[in-house]
Formats: sequence, structure tokens, C-alpha cells
Amino acid sequence: MADYSTTVGNVELVALTDGHGDMQPLDVFPASSLEIWQSEYPELLDGEVIHPRFGTTAVRSGGKLIIVDTGLQAPDGKLISDMLSRGIDPAAVDLVVLTHLHPDHVGWNLTDGSPTFPNARYITSQSDWDFWTSPEMLESADNGHVTAQVLPLEDLNIVDLISDDDYAITDELTAVSTPGHTPGHISIVVSSNGERGYILGDVAHSPAQAHYTDWSPVFDVDPDLSRRTRNAVLDSLESDGALVSAGHFPGNGFGHFVRDGGRRVWQGI
Repeated sequence: MADYSTTVGNVELVALTDGHGDMQPLDVFPASSLEIWQSEYPELLDGEVIHPRFGTTAVRSGGKLIIVDTGLQAPDGKLISDMLSRGIDPAAVDLVVLTHLHPDHVGWNLTDGSPTFPNARYITSQSDWDFWTSPEMLESADNGHVTAQVLPLEDLNIVDLISDDDYAITDELTAVSTPGHTPGHISIVVSSNGERGYILGDVAHSPAQAHYTDWSPVFDVDPDLSRRTRNAVLDSLESDGALVSAGHFPGNGFGHFVRDGGRRVWQGI
């Protein structure tokens, strides 16, 4: 099986990407230090810059084709071409699940005002929707993506707002509440044929957080809640050995949180 595709029981996960960012690690993780990055995570550095992936996961479950998050749609965004190269037709997508409504997770919701996935319904949490579409947020200069890529979903009557926790997407996929990064952030538990997987969303942004789990990126709306959520989720994923799809992690973003030499590490596959 090609390295961009893996399975959890009867569920197929396909790693997709919309490209990569260019960021100074201390600008993302103020609690970190360049010395830690250089000495412990040199493979994540390009000089003194990190390149987080703008990842998306395609999921085949219960006869449905589901896309989890839609990237950034920067001028050089390549999500659609990557999908087509993997044999995934945007018109064949049944559901688009948005873990949260940051710009790098909703960018391909629409293209030139029309749904990029014309036959899909879009799902996101009610509380994240309420936060991002509040009058205060809509007046923010940094909130143009909501006007362009989020609110039109309601106008087109193609979005379903769900409760934050334990929402059955299919018999094998359940949306669970993982708040902090945004108020209504959700992750997805995959449970099929006795196997378990987890689509992380932005609970963690870097493999470095496997060990430095208290590092909260500047993008977190509630850094302390995000820290508590991240510790609880990563402890659980380490304990049960679940396969994880992590959208901002390098490569295909598939791997496990494991114990090695007394510390938790990310073990990509």
C-alpha cells in the first residue's frame, strides 16, 4: 500500500496536502527555544524555519467519501491536484467535516463562490460556528476567511451544525470535543473491526509536542484549555496505541505516540 494511504479496520485514510508554511518555531511556540529545536528536532528545521504541513485527510467509511478539513487555498495551494493524483474526485465527496474554522482548515470550502465539493454537505460544530460568526469576530480584520469560506455554507444551505461531542458521522467515525485551540474544536475517533484511529485536527501542531506537550502555539484561542486537552488526548493515544492522522505533522501525518527512553515521541509511518 502506498505511503499516503492506510487503514483502520475497514476504514481507509488517505493523506492529502495543500502545501506547507514557513514559520519561525519560536513565533509559533513561544515557550520553546531554538536550542531545543536544533538539538532535539533538527529534522523539523530548514535552517531556522519550520514548514508545517497544511494537511487534509480523506476517509472512506460506510460507503461514504469524507474529507476532513479543506486546507488554506493559498495561491499555490495544491489540495485539489493532490486529491486528483490520489484518484479522489471532488464531485464524489459526500461529506466535508471541519474540525474547526481557522483559515487553513476551511480554505477550499468554496472556489470562486461555489462549493468545491458540489455534492457534499459540510459539518462543523455549533459552538465553533457561533464563535467565529459572532458580531465581534466578524468585525475583526483577521476574519475575512469566515465571510469568504464559512458563512456562504449557510446561505447555500449545505452546512449541518453538530453538537461538539459524540456525534456519529458514520457507524465507524465519531466526532468528539477537543476544545482549546478553538472553542468548538473537534477531533474524530475511528473505530472499526477492533482497531482504533484518531484524526487529530489541531490538538497538536508538531511532533515536538509529543514530549513538550505543554507547548501551546500562539494560534490557540484558549492556551490553557488547549494544553489540558492536548495532554489528555496524547496520554490516551499513547496508552491505546491508536493510529493518528495529524494534519500539520510532516510526511503523510500518519503515526503513533509511543514511549521511548522515558519520553513520549512521535513515530511516523
